[in-house]
Amino acid sequence: MNGRIATLMVHTSPLDQPGIGDAGGMNIYVLESAQHMAAMGVQVDIFTRRTDIQTPEIIEISKDVRIRHFDCGHGHLTKEELPAHILGLSKEFLRMIKDEKYDAIHSHYWISGKVAMPAAKQLGIPLIHTMHTMARVKNLNLAEGESPEPMIRVQGETQIAAAAAALIAYTDSEAASLVSLYDACPDTVHVVNPGVDLYSFTPGPGRKITRKQIGVPEDALVVTFAGRIQPHKGPEILIRAGLELVKHSPMMRAKLTINIIGGASGANTEEVERLQELAIWLGIDDVVHFVPPVPHADLVNWYRAADLVCIPSYSESFGLVALEAQACGTPVVATAVGGLRTAVADGISGVLVDGHDPKAWSSVISRLLQEPQRRLLLSVGAIEHVSHFGWDATARGTLDIYDQVITENNAAAKIAGQ
Repeated sequence: MNGRIATLMVHTSPLDQPGIGDAGGMNIYVLESAQHMAAMGVQVDIFTRRTDIQTPEIIEISKDVRIRHFDCGHGHLTKEELPAHILGLSKEFLRMIKDEKYDAIHSHYWISGKVAMPAAKQLGIPLIHTMHTMARVKNLNLAEGESPEPMIRVQGETQIAAAAAALIAYTDSEAASLVSLYDACPDTVHVVNPGVDLYSFTPGPGRKITRKQIGVPEDALVVTFAGRIQPHKGPEILIRAGLELVKHSPMMRAKLTINIIGGASGANTEEVERLQELAIWLGIDDVVHFVPPVPHADLVNWYRAADLVCIPSYSESFGLVALEAQACGTPVVATAVGGLRTAVADGISGVLVDGHDPKAWSSVISRLLQEPQRRLLLSVGAIEHVSHFGWDATARGTLDIYDQVITENNAAAKIAGQ
């Protein structure tokens, strides 16, 4: 198709580094899919809230992909603080697009969906929405002590599910949740898997070289977590599993390295410090290493240097880290929840673990660390499995949905005008 799409992501910019604050896989998803859709003939403007007055209103990312900033609320606001500004954001977004000819609006995350709804309705432009995560799913799978998502979010997501011309889910599991938990019309729900940059995330040089580059001993047993440091992502599970590992296999301690890569997420500003204190209290701070957020392109070396990448999330709409690690030839151990069941082929590209018992996690990790031949087989399987998840496929699937929705909207407008 040829056309212009207004993409909206309010609570974080595609330019923000994943792993810090509210930035994560969604930032990568929006930017990568936009660039691949632009390569197929579509113009994409990504609208986001300006947090720094020095930031230009328009930043050109590549041919036919621009980031457009608009103002509402001052400075850095967490996503917990943004709902109070939805009305102002909606007015500003409408002001920016009302005199321009966009064929569709694609909003990402519930706050953006709420901001986009009035503009889509007033301008007669179809709204496509991607949830990324859902409050009702998260609330069914909370970490110990984690606060549930607020009712304003549940209500907002329910309204978006009813108003959107199309809802894009990452997996069949997420599509089913949209229908069962939000009463979304099945005809409006479409499944498009996220992708991975198969040109940047590759097995690359040998592990000896990559470990030298990041300062890890060549003979170490390396287990890595990468993501925002928040209870829902489950890094505490991996730390407690580390304690079980050294208790039951004391000989492993001298070589074991558990890397926790990432920064504090949103309002959880003290979570990194809490986990550091936990590692000290458990007596494994010599094993657990906290690494500040790494630029996305540099994560390649950390994935390549790891024997295993672990994703102990309580819920996950997909899990781009799983794809990136597997593309580098590193097997993934992940919780058997949500999109991780699709991102990881259990027994082929990695292992899925039921639940969050550190003893169960340590058992799986221990066996894999002690079976290099099995890890090698999983590495081969990981590379093959992830080869089906390129961003081109994501872009094509999304464009097909745009085509369908825009065609239906034009036909309806034509009938209404007769």
